[in-house]
Amino acid sequence: MKIAIVGTGYVGLPTGVGLAEFGNDVVCVDKIAAKIEALKNGQLTIYEDGLEELFQKVVKAGKLHFTTSMKEAVSGADVVMLAVGTPPHPVTKEADLQYIYAAAQEVAQYLDGYTVIATKSTVPVGTGDEVEAIIKRTNPSADYDVISLPEFLREGFAVHDFFAPDRIVIGANSERARKVMLELYKPFEGKTKFLLVGRKSSETIKYASNAFLAMKIHYINEMADFCEAAGANISEVACGMGLDSRIGNKFLNPGPGYGGSCFPKDTNAMAQMAKKFGVHLHLIETTIAYNDERKVGMAKRVLSAVNDNPDAKIAVLGLAFKGGTDDCRESPAMDILRELIKCSHNVCVYDPKAMNNAHQLVGDSVSYAADAYEAAKGADILVILTEWEEFRHLDLPKLKEIMKKPQVVDLRNMLCADEMCKNGFDYCCIGLKH
Repeated sequence: MKIAIVGTGYVGLPTGVGLAEFGNDVVCVDKIAAKIEALKNGQLTIYEDGLEELFQKVVKAGKLHFTTSMKEAVSGADVVMLAVGTPPHPVTKEADLQYIYAAAQEVAQYLDGYTVIATKSTVPVGTGDEVEAIIKRTNPSADYDVISLPEFLREGFAVHDFFAPDRIVIGANSERARKVMLELYKPFEGKTKFLLVGRKSSETIKYASNAFLAMKIHYINEMADFCEAAGANISEVACGMGLDSRIGNKFLNPGPGYGGSCFPKDTNAMAQMAKKFGVHLHLIETTIAYNDERKVGMAKRVLSAVNDNPDAKIAVLGLAFKGGTDDCRESPAMDILRELIKCSHNVCVYDPKAMNNAHQLVGDSVSYAADAYEAAKGADILVILTEWEEFRHLDLPKLKEIMKKPQVVDLRNMLCADEMCKNGFDYCCIGLKH
């Protein structure tokens, strides 16, 4: 099949690479000329674990192409996937659909033969109806169906998740569209569950899933607060909870709060959607409020450890919203960093992959280190904000030797409390009484 993918971000690019690996002819289109030029030259524009090798393979095989021309991408396509951003509105927090609607209008102009328009972007319930109406107004004679095809790719694990999905959800109101999509995803037959539902149900599934996972993170963080006060160990508590098959052990890792391009955006959008339908989602609303408060509280925890001294050097390890990606959007690490910057002019940061993206957000208000040890040199305190695996294996004797004060605030519980104490560190983590 010929597949056109509109948008080359953290959803569009891994999806395009994966579909090309299955032998489809994939054309990715983006309005940002510099991005397309880089991709044409074999340079990935995002970091995603495992993507580089596969990207080079399918490009070399001639199965993956890039263009700024919507006409080139869409003409003759069997399926057009809309994978553009739906950022939160700065005031209302609703999903901003201007890019989806603009893409739909442009796509409509070049539809050639029967085409399935699949919305990969996370969009509010009813968006498919509007996309359908836009295409009909723009090109009344077009032969098409609009479906919802929600993505469930975790950043940092997108390649793995593409080839080993928990489920494939196809939200279509037409049997013709369902047949096309089942043919496209035929390589997954017998390997995962297919869920064929109505378009509005499909649009809801993504939001409902992300909101539930955000609430699960919120819950384990509240339990961590309780454990700190009561003298229990959150790691032991989470382990005991996770052994219950009704609960499961995923998303029971306490930390500084959830973040990234999905959970904050989707929980806010879900809450706003519900209000439009006259429904108050109290659990989600509470989760949103608590998550915002938590990040500020974590920053205060760090600052109190240095007595709010603006001259104290604070070393920060981790800027991406989680390990395995360079994405700093809505990163708890960046939110905490901004709070630290308000009170300290001596902050040094390091992240294995996200330094450039972080610099675009906070500029030169911090200094940037080449590695964890350069960041920690002469530091009064070291803070771990992102769960990169390399932080789990720090050379503790070396770290103690180069730091001004052996203080570590580990907001990802990466290190062993007993080992830290044995090596003479004043160690503070999440969910353990200090």
